[in-house]
Amino acid sequence: MLTLVLVSVTAFTCDIFPQNLKADGYKGIWFSFDEKFEYGYKFSGGLGTYSPQHRPLAIYSPEAGKTFFVYGGTTSEKERHLQIMISYFDHRTRTVPKPVIVYDKQGVSEPHDNASMAIDEDGYIWIFVSGRLRTRPGLIFRSHRPYSIESFEQVTTMEMTFPQSWCLNGNLMMVFIRVRKAPELYLAISPDGREWGNVTRLASMGGNFHATGIHGNRFFVVFNFHPEGNLDGRTNLYLIQTDDMGETWKTIDDKVIKTPLTDVQNEALIRDFRKENKRVYLIDLSFDREGNPVILAIISNSFRPGPEGDPREWMVINWKNNRWNFNKVCESTHNYDGGVFYLRDDGWCVIGPTEPGPSKYGTGGEIGLWVSMDEGLTWTKERDVTRNSPVNNSYVRRPVAAHRDFYAFWADGDADKMSRSRLYFTNEKCSKVWVLPYD
Repeated sequence: MLTLVLVSVTAFTCDIFPQNLKADGYKGIWFSFDEKFEYGYKFSGGLGTYSPQHRPLAIYSPEAGKTFFVYGGTTSEKERHLQIMISYFDHRTRTVPKPVIVYDKQGVSEPHDNASMAIDEDGYIWIFVSGRLRTRPGLIFRSHRPYSIESFEQVTTMEMTFPQSWCLNGNLMMVFIRVRKAPELYLAISPDGREWGNVTRLASMGGNFHATGIHGNRFFVVFNFHPEGNLDGRTNLYLIQTDDMGETWKTIDDKVIKTPLTDVQNEALIRDFRKENKRVYLIDLSFDREGNPVILAIISNSFRPGPEGDPREWMVINWKNNRWNFNKVCESTHNYDGGVFYLRDDGWCVIGPTEPGPSKYGTGGEIGLWVSMDEGLTWTKERDVTRNSPVNNSYVRRPVAAHRDFYAFWADGDADKMSRSRLYFTNEKCSKVWVLPYD
């Protein structure tokens, strides 16, 4: 299936570009990891907004008055045919258009190939489509016009998985994974999105998953490590930062540290969870009013689904008073119950599937809103955002510079068997939930 179709042009309309095909509705992809245990899959369900290692998935643009978002779509509820989709919520008209197919991943059925996005200083929308090892290269697309999703050009290909894409000082920055003997963490910087010659290795410790973010002129990378390359053993937590576009890397207390990091015991280590025999599932990274990083992670006793991994603690980890602080938000029933959090002047909040859903030990569940009025020390559930859902909700994501009317979005799906997957969003107060039209 071709993703582009030519439109009629004349000699007087040479600025018209081929238009990408549009889908007839918002159909999220369903997926299950092949390995199934007594209490279900390691992760499964509606994974259109998977994973936390793809970020950002949405950006609010005040210039356009729209929240643009990407997700993993599919062709029908009975197929696992991945399509990279883009759309937007128009805050002026409170409407969404038909979603646009940026790229059809023909033959690919897994959302590891989902995309992230960025919007540059001129308003062009960049889509970073994840690849898989060296057999499926990553792809980078750019919109033909600023703040437009009508058509995209493929700019380049490169070996990259789990891209996290940002704009800083007029450059595009991307942190991603390349697999050698094990997954390794890389940074690439480009002045124009076309040439990515500046690629540096940040970490190689048997495997790493990551979360990145920008505050002011500082770029932060948080990551865990996989002992002996075993993803199921993911543990520990590290942070490095740069304020000179990757020329120099520092620890949280501004000590210069040499990259790539290859020793598990190094000055970037936040906490040695390996000694505690704990698994670390990174969820989100944000910043407090002083610009200090705050990390959200699920800390678990096992990679297997079910009671063996309990307690699965949602933990907020923040740097304050020159030390790392660790505070529990709540507990949930699955390692891949991904959510988001906001650090606002009127309180901190976490939005995620913290409550059991129809598939109790499956990925996701019912979404709750948790708040803290003392900068993360104590937490209270303010409300159930969803209840009596027919299937589990999973992977709540937040837009960059989120607008109060499109504050978080996610997908749903049956965690036990293949099903239809819908997409949803909620407002700042989490007082209403909207479902995007499947057809």
